Amino acid sequence: MNASLRPTRTAGIRAVTAVLVVALVSGCRGTAPGADGALSAATPSASPSSPAPRTAAADRSVNSLQSDYETVIKNVLPSVVQIDAGNSLGSGIVYDDKGHIVTNAHVVGKQRTFRVTVANSEQLLAARLVSSFPEQDLAVVKLDKIPSGLKAAAFGDTAKVAVGQIVLAMGSPLGLSGSVTQGIVSAVGRTVSESASGGGTGATIANMVQTSAAINPGNSGGALVNLDSQVIGIPTLAATDPQLGNSAAPGIGFAIPASMVRTVADQIIKNGKVTDSGRAALGITGRTVLGADFQPAGVAVVSAAKGGAAQKAGIRAGDIIVKVGDTRITTITSLSEALAVAKPGQKVKLTYVRAGGTKTAEVTLGEM
Repeated sequence: MNASLRPTRTAGIRAVTAVLVVALVSGCRGTAPGADGALSAATPSASPSSPAPRTAAADRSVNSLQSDYETVIKNVLPSVVQIDAGNSLGSGIVYDDKGHIVTNAHVVGKQRTFRVTVANSEQLLAARLVSSFPEQDLAVVKLDKIPSGLKAAAFGDTAKVAVGQIVLAMGSPLGLSGSVTQGIVSAVGRTVSESASGGGTGATIANMVQTSAAINPGNSGGALVNLDSQVIGIPTLAATDPQLGNSAAPGIGFAIPASMVRTVADQIIKNGKVTDSGRAALGITGRTVLGADFQPAGVAVVSAAKGGAAQKAGIRAGDIIVKVGDTRITTITSLSEALAVAKPGQKVKLTYVRAGGTKTAEVTLGEM
């Protein structure tokens, strides 16, 4: 992917100061110059722009879809909150009736206390961090006091998410709380790496849901919802196009799947931290190295943790990893992406360079 990815919290923006600029484009039609220079009216039958009559079935279909949208919004929007983390704004989802709210780790940043606004009230509610898991860009905060009528969202089955499925994104883009956009699921199973700059965690996340629903700064931590009023993901990243000065690439956003959200949130709520990440690890510290052509050529092992997967397989500092299985490794990011789709305990063939010679080793992956 040539586009880069940015987290979608809103840095330094308050809801009351968000400014939207709208360009109005107008067009005219109806009369056209005749052969004699006079204006003559085009007949309805000759006009290529005359719309075909709508059928009763089409009207029923449109009305039904609109009704579905309105029902989903009514059901889910009360469970979507705005989170003020001091120097940034983001979104969150009410996870249970005990006041737990799940959001992105990059939304909470290093803050431990927050001000939360629920969809049906302007009252600011105090909340505190339970725990953050930057490796998956997820976090849980908890309201100090549970307001009456707080409604937990329903989470859907990730396995049933399908390309072409209609979805709605709900959150606080640009500080505009309770905003809704619509689109489809564009792809599933994406593995993407988040930038570590601009407040991002640098996480590499597997199995993300790609969507065409507009994902803008402030949508991070909100809800990507199907027409059954179920949350199928948490909007987290939006693509930017370097050729356009890193401006947004319209219609390319990514959401963490509901299954991973539940896995992480349940552990944090129960144990105060993630005890079983389900994420594979080599147990190394590494850096990208360049080849003779000054292009990225592999990952040099700076250190291998004692007892870690790499050290047990004989990998040591100075080795340069160039392949995991059949996947070519050129950068730290490509190594992270290769590991993101693997599982702890899985055996993989690692190809590496030592003292100018290419070697291989079978590695039993550890856990992040």
